[in-house]
Amino acid sequence: MSGLRGRIANLGWIRPIGSGPQVLADDAAGDPPSDSSPEKPAPKPDSKPSGKPKNPFGDSRPPRSDGPRNPWLPGADGKPTGPEGPRRSASIEDIFRGRTNRGGPGGGGGPGMGGGLPRFPTRPGGGSWLPVAIAAVVLLWVGSSTVHFIKPQDKGVVATFGSYTRTLGPGMAFTLPWPIQTVKVRDVTSIRRDSIPEGDGERLMLTSDQNLVDISYLVRWNIKDLKLFTYQLADPEQTVREVAEAAMRQSIAEETLAGVMGGGRALIESNMRTRMQAVLDAYRAGVKIQGVEIKKTDPPEKVKDAFKEVSAAQQDAQSSVNRAQAWAQQLTASAQGEAAAFDKVYGQYKLAPEVTKRRLYYETMERVLSQTDKVIIEAPGTVPYLPLPQMKTTQPPADAATTGVK
Repeated sequence: MSGLRGRIANLGWIRPIGSGPQVLADDAAGDPPSDSSPEKPAPKPDSKPSGKPKNPFGDSRPPRSDGPRNPWLPGADGKPTGPEGPRRSASIEDIFRGRTNRGGPGGGGGPGMGGGLPRFPTRPGGGSWLPVAIAAVVLLWVGSSTVHFIKPQDKGVVATFGSYTRTLGPGMAFTLPWPIQTVKVRDVTSIRRDSIPEGDGERLMLTSDQNLVDISYLVRWNIKDLKLFTYQLADPEQTVREVAEAAMRQSIAEETLAGVMGGGRALIESNMRTRMQAVLDAYRAGVKIQGVEIKKTDPPEKVKDAFKEVSAAQQDAQSSVNRAQAWAQQLTASAQGEAAAFDKVYGQYKLAPEVTKRRLYYETMERVLSQTDKVIIEAPGTVPYLPLPQMKTTQPPADAATTGVK
């Protein structure tokens, strides 16, 4: 520090912007200036001043008074002035001394002063609260990372330094504190539902008869083995979706368009579920497929109207075929019944031909005459018979004007 003072002292007097001299910090403390200073001495006080004082720029313009005054400008006596008298450059000791004096007791600075660290409050007995606070933080950390409460529908896997250790069931469990051991808790009983595709997107697949179909479906699954689900695959949820899409494409490729749009959905869902479970078991994903549900099977959007017209025509044709088949079945049943009755009569005819002929004649006449009016012709000389009951039923009722009934 003394060497720095010497080098600063050797610099000599430094003249500021104004005409007055500037005194360094070491000089103000009592160090005399060097004899080798090249600066000229200040003018004597009894020297005759000029008519107009010169400003710092060397001309005779008066200094401005409408702004902040330069503290280095000379005053009335020709010396630089400031709030506390002649200004001087601050030394390194002054800078550090000022920063130290800003703080309160104990070296800590007050609010907003930019000093040292704040002092920790003390207990009434005189001790510090810092050990108590540290102990509370440690207890909170140990309690939150060693005691675990597992819900009934959940399970947890414990990892020691990232390596699997054991599986925790429902209830309260204890582990070593973090970061020695960590616990990952997952719901293993709830059914997860993945809708493919997400939103209103279009998912086109090719059928066995080279037709495109837009299909959307739902996959239901849950976690079967939490250890495999957590550590075997990097992203098991995305793996389930990709396996579902591959299985659906394979199942659709084995069916025709009519089967996909009609009654082949149940078979497709069953085949897809079997394929998905086999692939996920091979991956050791720890997932169980609960079911697959096809929600929509439509033609592509560009040909939907034409496909609807074709479907309507096919339905009309199928309806006509169904009606014709029903009529044919009815005629066949009637003919089979008549043939069976004829075979029965033929058996009786073999036993008694004359009796069978007469019975058939009477049955035929009864069936024919029952549909016609009866006409009876009697012999001459007999009183004619008037069928009064039939006449009453066939004649219209008499009008009120002819009967005289009001």
